[in-house]
Amino acid sequence: MGDNAPRRTVPIKLDVPDERRDSLHQTKDQFLHCANRTSEWAWRYDNYCITSKSKAENALYDDLREETDLTANLVQKGIRRAIEAVDSGVEKLKQGEKTSQPEFDSWSVVYDKRSATFNADHATLSTPNGRVTAEYVRSPADEREGTPFGRYYESDDWDASSATLQYDQQEDTFSLHVTLKNPDYKVDGTERQEVGSPDDHDKNGTVLGVDLNVTGAFAVTSTGAFIGSADYLTHKRNEYEQRRGRL
Repeated sequence: MGDNAPRRTVPIKLDVPDERRDSLHQTKDQFLHCANRTSEWAWRYDNYCITSKSKAENALYDDLREETDLTANLVQKGIRRAIEAVDSGVEKLKQGEKTSQPEFDSWSVVYDKRSATFNADHATLSTPNGRVTAEYVRSPADEREGTPFGRYYESDDWDASSATLQYDQQEDTFSLHVTLKNPDYKVDGTERQEVGSPDDHDKNGTVLGVDLNVTGAFAVTSTGAFIGSADYLTHKRNEYEQRRGRL
């Protein structure tokens, strides 16, 4: 599956057993620990910031495996999330903008096919206490056809590649934001993305779809291009909120 395959992100609410909910919270705590430890290591004022994922993994992987109970893949995902945010911060500094070391406190965990399985009606998620099985909260089959779940997740044309687990504290609910790819799609006018109106297709020949994310890249286009850093944006929002509080 090529990196240029178009992507869609489908949010799915999860029904997590009461006795397994704490395992997901532990996973979040340890995942953010990996990200923050990496950010502290990579953000260097006196020399230069480290933006190489391989260098970060070589330096931190063994220690983080000892400091946490996460699987190897989740540790790697935590390291890579931090490096992406540091890289975005470095780009800001190059443009003369002020910024600071990224800090991660938002509830989220990044999974892929090695740390999670995405099934028709449930997902299994790696945690420090083994795998957690969570059923999907779905509408009846006849009501799903026009929804993102029915249109993309249940389509044979789209393949689940990764997901971000999130938690809504006010509603006390978990949700999985699944990223799907379409490896057979061609952005050359011969096959068109099913987004936009018919008029858009007639005018432009092809239509560009854009998914907005809350973690990782800020936006992902249907051509596979990654834009910005949602983690960096969250960091700046938190930074401004603290500044307003001081003022």
